[in-house]
Amino acid sequence: MGSLDELRQLLGTQHLLTGADTEPFVNDWRGRYKGQALAVARPGSTQELAQVVKWCATHKVPMVPQGGNTGLCGAATPDSSGSALVISMSRMNAIRYIDTDNDTMVVEAGCVLQAVQGAAREAGRLFPLSLAAEGSCTLGGNLATNAGGTQVLRYGNARDLVLGLEVVTPQGEIWNGLRGLRKDNTGYDLRNLYIGSEGTLGFITAASLKLFPLPVAQCTALVALNSVSDAVALLAAARKGFAAALTGFELIAANCLQGVVRIYPDQRIPFAGESAQAPWFVLMELSDSESEEHARERFEAVIGDCLEQGLIIDAVIAENVAQSKALWHLRESIPLAEKAFGKSVKHDISVPASRMAEFVETTNAKLQQHFPGVEHVIFGHLGDGNLHYNVAPGTAFTEEELLARQSDIHGIVHDRVHEYHGSISAEHGVGQLKRGYLPRYKDPVELALMRRIKQALDPDGLMNPGKVL
Repeated sequence: MGSLDELRQLLGTQHLLTGADTEPFVNDWRGRYKGQALAVARPGSTQELAQVVKWCATHKVPMVPQGGNTGLCGAATPDSSGSALVISMSRMNAIRYIDTDNDTMVVEAGCVLQAVQGAAREAGRLFPLSLAAEGSCTLGGNLATNAGGTQVLRYGNARDLVLGLEVVTPQGEIWNGLRGLRKDNTGYDLRNLYIGSEGTLGFITAASLKLFPLPVAQCTALVALNSVSDAVALLAAARKGFAAALTGFELIAANCLQGVVRIYPDQRIPFAGESAQAPWFVLMELSDSESEEHARERFEAVIGDCLEQGLIIDAVIAENVAQSKALWHLRESIPLAEKAFGKSVKHDISVPASRMAEFVETTNAKLQQHFPGVEHVIFGHLGDGNLHYNVAPGTAFTEEELLARQSDIHGIVHDRVHEYHGSISAEHGVGQLKRGYLPRYKDPVELALMRRIKQALDPDGLMNPGKVL
C-alpha cells in the first residue's frame, strides 16, 4: 500500500482525515452500519479526485464515494476492514453555470440539493427533485441512487432530470459528458449507466440538469379517506382532472401523522371530529401555469366531485403558502418522527398503482398472521407506485425482538412485492442492505449482465466493494 503522505501532499493535511476525525464518515444515517476507513479524502476538484483515484488504482486501495451520507441502505459506509479510502465529495459543491435559454444548469456532485433548488429559483426556474433530506443530501448521492422524491409523478426520477455527466472512472480517467442536449444518439447511453449505480462504476463529479418554468400557482390539499382503494380511485380522478399539472400525490397512514404530532407538538393534523379519525390520508398538489384562481377552481372541482362520489371523507385545501408548507412539513417529518420512536423494519418498494390496495391488504394480513401485533407504518408516493412500507414493534414486541425477526419480515414483504410484479428497491437503492436479496428476485440474466458491466468498468473491484453486487 502506498504512503498516505502522497495524498496529504496532493490534498493538503486538512483534507485528508485519519483516526478519530474519520468517525462522522464511517457510520450511516440510520445507525445500522459502522465501518472503518484507511482515511477520508476530500478532493476539491475533478482533477484532484482523478489523482486520488489513480493513487488508489496503483496501490489497489478500495474506494467508497460519499455525498451527504443520508442514504438508507448503507451504500456510502465502508466495511470493517479499515482498508478503504472514503472519498467525500463535499468540497466539490460549485454551481458552475445556469443557461436559462437552454433551461439547463451544471452542478457539481457535492452541492446540497436545497442549494441546487435555490439557485434554479433565483434564475426564475424550477429544479423539481424534492425529498425530505434535501437540506443535507447532495446531488451526487441523489444521482448515485436515482432518487425519486415527491414530484416523480410529474417530472420523473433523478435519471429523468439529467442530460449529461462528468465522471471519474475507476482508473482515474475523466469523462467529460456534460452536454446540455435533449437529443444525442451517438452510441451507448453511458449517462444512464452511471446514474443509479451507487458508486460501484465510478465517481459522478458533475451533472448537466434540466430546468423547468416555475409554476405560477400551486394548490395543496390534505384529504381524509377510508381505504387505499379509495386513494387509488382519487389518483385516477386527479390524473383525469389535472393531467400533467398533478405534481404530488402522497399516501399516508393515520398512524404516521399521529406519530408526527406526538414527537412535534407544534404540528397538527388539520381535521376535527370524525375526519380526524380517518385511517388514511392523501397529500396532493397541483401546479398551475395560469393563475391562483384557475388552480383553485380546478382543485375544488375535482375534490368536490370526489366528495359527492364518496371517495373521500373530507379535505382541507391550503389557503396560502404558509398553510401549504405546513401540510408538506407534516409529510416530510414522518421519517424523523419514525426514527425518534426507534428502529423499525423498513422497506422501499414499488408495485403498480392498480395493485397497491390489494398488496397493502394482503401483506398486512400475512404479517399479522406471523407476527401478531406489529404496527404497519405506511407512507409514500402513491402517484408513482412507491411506498415506504415499514413494520414497527407495536405493543407486541420490543425493538430487539422485532429486529431479530427482520429477515423473516423482509422475506414476507419482498415475496409479496415480487408476486405483484414490483421492485424491492424503488428509490433508496440496494447498497449493503438489499444486496443479498437480488439473486432471489432479480432475473438471472439481468444480474449476470450487471456483473459483466461491473467487471468491464472496474476489473479490480475497487469501486464501492460490497455494494449492490
